[in-house]
Amino acid sequence: MMTLPGPPQDRQIPDTDRRNQTGTYGFLLMGLSERLEQQPLLFGLFLGMYLITIWGNLLIILAIGSDVHLHTPMYLFLANLSFSDIGFISTVIPKMLNNIGSGSKWISYGRCLTQLYFFGLFADLDNFLLAVMALDRYVAISQPLHYAIIMNSQRCILLVAGSWVVTTFHALVHTLLVTRLSFCGPNIIPHFFCDLVPLLKLACSSTYVNDLVLILVAGTLLIGPFVCILTSYFYIVLAILRIDSPKGKQKAFSNCTSHLSVVSLFYTTAIKVYLCPPSSPSGGKDRVFSVMYTVVTPMLNPFIYSLRNRDIKGALGKILRRNMLNTLSWDRKVQISKIRS
Repeated sequence: MMTLPGPPQDRQIPDTDRRNQTGTYGFLLMGLSERLEQQPLLFGLFLGMYLITIWGNLLIILAIGSDVHLHTPMYLFLANLSFSDIGFISTVIPKMLNNIGSGSKWISYGRCLTQLYFFGLFADLDNFLLAVMALDRYVAISQPLHYAIIMNSQRCILLVAGSWVVTTFHALVHTLLVTRLSFCGPNIIPHFFCDLVPLLKLACSSTYVNDLVLILVAGTLLIGPFVCILTSYFYIVLAILRIDSPKGKQKAFSNCTSHLSVVSLFYTTAIKVYLCPPSSPSGGKDRVFSVMYTVVTPMLNPFIYSLRNRDIKGALGKILRRNMLNTLSWDRKVQISKIRS
């Protein structure tokens, strides 16, 4: 006899009926900590980080959309990155907060696959967009006279649309391949969200096809953009070294610092999670690095781009001044109406 997690009571499933029960029941997400006294602290911490991430990235999108001077390829890619970060963190944190608040660690099979799909989609999209932004910086520094021709609006839209199409298809392939697996239980995921690797470890049927696709397709799609970023920055460094003026070198390098900071933060945490897993998964270090990858990185991106970018700070300042003027004008109208009445 074996107990499978289910909503709201557990059921005893005979040995002959263990396979393919996940479609009716689901999984148990162990979360970050099993200590009850830490749950309120975790709830408040991650709720605050989630709200900061949402508002920060929304402000970036609003600033880019409201300022005509920011309607350039670089900021088009940045707006898409901010949107992707919102989707990235929204895939994980709301369910995690719900589990902490309700005290239930259960997630249905369908919701687990949905989370798996959108997590893969937005993680891959961040990867592709960072590569596209690196290519944009390479063209801007290496071929500034031809930048407007090379990075025209049609090509930029094609790069963004292509990133969406490839990542959507890639995430869908992995999700569909998981549906062919059988899970015998106990379906306990030592994580705070449904990730692909923990799910494959729980399967009691053959995962040969899943592993093959993960190595061939996922490896290519993940390593490819990373190689593109490294190659772009290699030629960017060569182009900067050819500049004679020290001010020119500093200006060229300052155009890349924000993107380079985001790239470093994204890939160091992602590599630590997926390519350099800790030797003792039970220690919870993998979950800590996953928090850095899925929560901290999307939260810090708006600060990196707003603090190190004069154009973004100027656009945000215009929005704040406009809101203040609207508020003052509204207050005056209210006062005048009170005086007249």
